[in-house]
Amino acid sequence: MQIIAASHLLPISGEPCHGGGVVVADGLIQAAGPLNELRRSFDAPVLDYPGCVLMPGLVNAHTHLELTHYPAWLHRKDLKYSPRTYVDWIIQVIKVKRGLQHEELAASLREGLDISLQAGTTMVGDILSDRRLLATYADREISGRIYLELIGQNRTLTRELLGDVLAATERVPHPFLPGLAPHAPFTVADGFLADITAAARSRKIPLTMHLAESKEESAFFLDSSGKIATDLYPFVQWENYLPSPRRQTPTEWFHGTGLAGPDFHAVHCVHLTPADARLISRSGIPIVLCPRSNDRLDVGRAPVHVFRKAGIRLALGTDSLASNDSLSLWDEMRALLQLYPGEFTPADVLEMATRGGAEAIGRGGEAGTLEAGKRADLLLLELGHVPATGTLHEAILYNGRLTGVWVGGTPVVHPS
Repeated sequence: MQIIAASHLLPISGEPCHGGGVVVADGLIQAAGPLNELRRSFDAPVLDYPGCVLMPGLVNAHTHLELTHYPAWLHRKDLKYSPRTYVDWIIQVIKVKRGLQHEELAASLREGLDISLQAGTTMVGDILSDRRLLATYADREISGRIYLELIGQNRTLTRELLGDVLAATERVPHPFLPGLAPHAPFTVADGFLADITAAARSRKIPLTMHLAESKEESAFFLDSSGKIATDLYPFVQWENYLPSPRRQTPTEWFHGTGLAGPDFHAVHCVHLTPADARLISRSGIPIVLCPRSNDRLDVGRAPVHVFRKAGIRLALGTDSLASNDSLSLWDEMRALLQLYPGEFTPADVLEMATRGGAEAIGRGGEAGTLEAGKRADLLLLELGHVPATGTLHEAILYNGRLTGVWVGGTPVVHPS
């Protein structure tokens, strides 16, 4: 047992504490609060870090870490053109991934996990398309949930795929947990989605899906038009699976599938109407925002004011380096504040990147706050001078220097 203390404690679950700490034993938090109270209650050595703040590890709720080396692959394949539209980008990603060897993908995933941890991310909600890479997650300090991706239209092939993926959920290595990720409304046949949902719920496996990410998706669900129909479907030889016009939004379609539930989270949701947001709110599901990815792909900006008015829980994800410049949630938080001036406070975004993310990936009981019984995933940031007129949250985001990371009470980035 030991007490880790700092000049400031940011538990997320409560107000900041000056001169606070956490008691850690057997990888779990035993107590958190003012250091003088912890000293009276626990006979344990104290590691004290003056001038610093102690807070929970970050939770990146939406990543594709197998694509970490995407910029290098893009250069090697001489596909350095900038896609003009979201669909052009999807086609480019498919082209880049074709022909990659297993070790290339494994090396990319390993580096993504390492980069994330070094940036203070202690849990991820990672989408995995290549099940052969599951062993790459083994014996890592970082944890979270691995969402095995499912894509398909041919019912015969999708039944076989689902069986293979369900078998793979049994091989998800500790300390990760399994999830299922039907990719998007336009890449998963309705019948396939029903099979996925039924299988996941019977096994109590959480789900996630990209939803309402682009205008092209909205056009496709309105009348089966646009570049998804004219470019993407022919490119992947799905011409025979083009659906009849649905005359609804992707979110209306989604709401009618039975997928929505407390074990699900939606990603992006850039093109949600107020009526769509009410459907999401009634379902009780969180939305994971990826503002930098949306901005880079020029798909628009999520109507966050509508989300907040509807009471929708929010989390943050970096998406992948195929559509972002870094895997840093610190960059994502600062970008969110810049892209939505006046909509969020520093305290809001820090909550989204910790407790919000943990809850979105179904690990809120273990991570996201500094509370007794949770895993001792901790960050130590050196603050320097905290302006008298500023707040602790602002100082963390704009002045903080990450100097220490503990996962399960074990230091993996040693405090300097």
